[in-house]
Amino acid sequence: MRAAVIVFPGSNCDRDGAVALTKLTGRETAMIWHQETELPPLDLIFLPGGFSYGDYLRCGAIAAHSPVMREVVAAAKRGVAVLGVCNGFHLLTESHLLPGALIRNAGLKFVCRPVPLSVERAETIYTKHYSPGQVIRVPVAHGDGNYRADGDTLARLRDEGRIAFRYAYGQNPNGSAGDIAGIYDESFRVLGMMPHPERAIEPALGSADGWPLFQSVLESLG
Repeated sequence: MRAAVIVFPGSNCDRDGAVALTKLTGRETAMIWHQETELPPLDLIFLPGGFSYGDYLRCGAIAAHSPVMREVVAAAKRGVAVLGVCNGFHLLTESHLLPGALIRNAGLKFVCRPVPLSVERAETIYTKHYSPGQVIRVPVAHGDGNYRADGDTLARLRDEGRIAFRYAYGQNPNGSAGDIAGIYDESFRVLGMMPHPERAIEPALGSADGWPLFQSVLESLG
């Protein structure tokens, strides 16, 4: 599997993503700077968390106009898998690969802690190594993770099975509509999520519950 991490000014989870992908594939993961105008042949693009461009204007809004994002959008439309985590989720909504928006946490505070998530379905390229309804423990670290969309969009996400993860009942850390923690695009090959599976790949990190997501990707795309 050929994977790459896109790096923006202010990214701080790019190395975490690269460590996870390198461990997964057994070969060095490409780190691609946001000013690049071409991408090598890839099976998976990872958009990392952090504070791209310092989150000025709003999270991901400036980074979405980086030269490389034109290539990411084009790749996604060709069927290349794209995983956006935290700030990467913002990038996916700002570039219109995913619907809705992410706004300030309901409590107006930065939240950094492990949270329980419910896996909504287990037959996608990202969830084959989970079971439907399985509760996993993955950390969050964000101040703007409150997912919002209009009623029709929320209904469509629900009816089309495009909600990937929900925060477990009573454990929503940010006020997201419907306890949504992650969603898919129509192809189920683009996934945006606020929790950080790359920070939960082995017990020494406090949880290995994120590792099956990467194993699922390798099995699907490898």
